Amino acid sequence: MPKNFGKLFIVPTPIGNFEDITLRAIRVLKEVDFIICEEFKVARKLLSKLEIPQKDLMQINEHNENDNFQEIITNLKNGKSAALISDAGTPIFSDPGEILLASAIQNKIHIIPLPGANSVITALSAAGINLNSFKFAGWLPVKSDLRKLAFAKIKKTDDLIILMETPYRLLKILEEIAQFLGEEQFIILAYRLTFDDEFIYRGTVKKVLSEAKKRSLKGEFVLIIDNRKNNGR
Repeated sequence: MPKNFGKLFIVPTPIGNFEDITLRAIRVLKEVDFIICEEFKVARKLLSKLEIPQKDLMQINEHNENDNFQEIITNLKNGKSAALISDAGTPIFSDPGEILLASAIQNKIHIIPLPGANSVITALSAAGINLNSFKFAGWLPVKSDLRKLAFAKIKKTDDLIILMETPYRLLKILEEIAQFLGEEQFIILAYRLTFDDEFIYRGTVKKVLSEAKKRSLKGEFVLIIDNRKNNGR
């Protein structure tokens, strides 16, 4: 790596509870020249909670990454160090930053990933089932015809499937699982992990959907579908 180039730190941030951040992550956020974030408001709130003096912020999100990444690369090549954070959890993982990271690698910038909070691993750790293998299917398409195709693919997959979706589509995705995979499909719904009202629902989608409707659930979640023929339950 060129000696005069800065470093790009990939820094996980809490997914809910602000105490879920490492000492190393706090130190890095204090020491870097600037922080790359999704939303300014969320980043400033995090820095305030961690009692870190306000720093220079640069923004990349799904709307502007193509426009903003080159300026960030230029700053790194000029010797400035930066921390890439997302609104919550580990950056890049279903978050903006892929274009920036690819460019940083191409420009031989030293990239340093830090371990830390991740909603998927947190959910899996409390699943209570065999975790020898699993498939992260990520976010389902928004368009209904493409979602049907995605569920058809999931139905044929003999594996543990992890899905993510926006909070306001929780009931919809549960209804779709019941429709396309059957009401007796075993699922695990990890709801608002690390928050005070976190809860993990285990059972058939029919049972979980009934509970979700009763409690009017609307919040961040990770959904695990056990579609294995020989599951670990």
